Amino acid sequence: MNKGTIAAASDWNKFNHLFKRQEIPAKTILLREGEISKNAYLIEKGCLRTWFNNDGVEITTQFFFEGEGVSAIESFRTNEPSFYSIESIEPCIVKALSRKDFEFVLDNSPNIKLEQERHLLNRFVYCQKLLLSHIKDSPQKRYEQILQERPDIIMRIPQHYIASYLGITKVHLSRIKSKLAGKG
Repeated sequence: MNKGTIAAASDWNKFNHLFKRQEIPAKTILLREGEISKNAYLIEKGCLRTWFNNDGVEITTQFFFEGEGVSAIESFRTNEPSFYSIESIEPCIVKALSRKDFEFVLDNSPNIKLEQERHLLNRFVYCQKLLLSHIKDSPQKRYEQILQERPDIIMRIPQHYIASYLGITKVHLSRIKSKLAGKG
């Protein structure tokens, strides 16, 4: 549901009436792990994260910002329980699109359907890279990659969520940051 790449804005504009604009406070759960996803979201303003519960510990899996779409795609498309929760980190303005309306859009716009297929492939590649990075790279190297590739995460996301995303404690993250500050 990324409104950018292939499909022209005019393709999406034809379906604007299907989106439900919502203002969401910070720390609002849009979808709970184990629930069936009924909506996909396009972020106008703010930041969302996906996370799951691992024996009482929240593990952040990804961050989403303005202009990006987010859904628990496996749940949204298959009507099965979601593997993770979707939560706002900041106050957000999102546009929600129901599964039924999303299917209608895909059925009535070949450009948007093609865009979504490419978006899914890109998401798959991203998830593969993330998985391999968690297997082979140290938390410090993963943090350095965030600094280089996604400084917006460092600027906007609270440290405890970044630590969770890296799979480390806040204390370990502080040590990594101090070590890197000493290099510069």
